[in-house]
Amino acid sequence: MQQSTAIERLSEQDRNGRYVFAHRDLAKLFPEDNARALHAGLQRLTKSGLLTRVAKGVYVFSNSRHLGAGTLEQIAKTLRRGEYNYVSLESALSEYGVISQIPIDRLTVVTTGRKGEFKTPFGVIEFTHTKRPVRQLLPGLRSVGRPLRLATKARAYGDLKRVGRNTHLVDLDELNEN
Repeated sequence: MQQSTAIERLSEQDRNGRYVFAHRDLAKLFPEDNARALHAGLQRLTKSGLLTRVAKGVYVFSNSRHLGAGTLEQIAKTLRRGEYNYVSLESALSEYGVISQIPIDRLTVVTTGRKGEFKTPFGVIEFTHTKRPVRQLLPGLRSVGRPLRLATKARAYGDLKRVGRNTHLVDLDELNEN
């Protein structure tokens, strides 16, 4: 694949708001005769700085005009594509002002997929698994114009208690305030 073609196709995707790609997305965007050719092409694009490899099989278009606050959530969404994910635990409670610590480079996400932690150039994503069905999750979530839904205060606190960590950080007066 030629770099000029790659820039053109990635820029077109960026204009449509897409700048985080799974390996399979790039395979469709840059059809090659074999997997080895695609791998070599992605290595060249990464080495040239056009793509940033943020995790195994996940890339970010480095020249995107959309890079910013939602990038870490977009990466999380791509890492657990096909699963239900939402921002919760310390990240959500910090946004509501219920805990005093502000996770600067960490995003805590509850997922129906596998648990795990991913260190990316944009920050750390921590996935915590839940066995609850989606129909039980939806009432405690808000869609707030960002890549992932956000847990309500009550849901985020319930998730924090369920995983049994950092409950001592919670300001109960702030939690019970509307």
